[in-house]
Amino acid sequence: MPGELDALEADPVDGYAATVVLLRDGELGVEVLLARRPQRGSFADAWVFPGGAVDAADVAGDALDGEETARRAAVRETREEVGLDVDADELVPFSHWTPPPGSPKRLRTWFFAARVPEGDLTLAPDEVVAVQWIRPGEVLERHAAGDLTLWPPTWVTLHGLAHAASVDEALDELRSGEIRPFVSRYTDDRTAVLWQEDEAFAPVVEADGAPAVSSEASEVQGVRHRLTVDRLPWVYVKTF
Repeated sequence: MPGELDALEADPVDGYAATVVLLRDGELGVEVLLARRPQRGSFADAWVFPGGAVDAADVAGDALDGEETARRAAVRETREEVGLDVDADELVPFSHWTPPPGSPKRLRTWFFAARVPEGDLTLAPDEVVAVQWIRPGEVLERHAAGDLTLWPPTWVTLHGLAHAASVDEALDELRSGEIRPFVSRYTDDRTAVLWQEDEAFAPVVEADGAPAVSSEASEVQGVRHRLTVDRLPWVYVKTF
């Protein structure tokens, strides 16, 4: 699988990005900082974690898709978007996402987590129209009710944090685990996102040359790693 994964992650993309999941301890458990995007551009009107694309200054001699480059991008983007200065050395990398072929802006993205630093939130009005501190489980409930927009990487990350009782617990768990890759494909009817471990992941080629996964993927048995997104609530299945 490592060789196959390397080949999948070598698939050309439009660019690279970094995202920071900022955490704090609330009265009822861990809270995350979510930012609402404007009703235009990438992730229009969605609630996301602070972050954005790697730029030339972030590279500083390292690999364009490397962890150190992503750390610098994460620090810069968090400062620019919400006015908080995170320490690059305190960032905990925990996942690496490759969007499905056919995505409008395909940026391969590192996800980091960190305890929120001291400081006041200052929003970049062109990029963030609102922010809120909220428990992961509450976000998922509101999404299931149709009250807000999420994208699959945000949804899956929140799902993984929903059980954490404290920031220390969440960071310790993320720090002790591997940096999980998520190489994504849509089924051809766009009802589900599949990741590389799923038995149905192997792509077919559509008439326009874009790879997808057959809609018969729902009938495939065996290992599954997918998120069904054609109706609310979304359903996450991971059988390994």
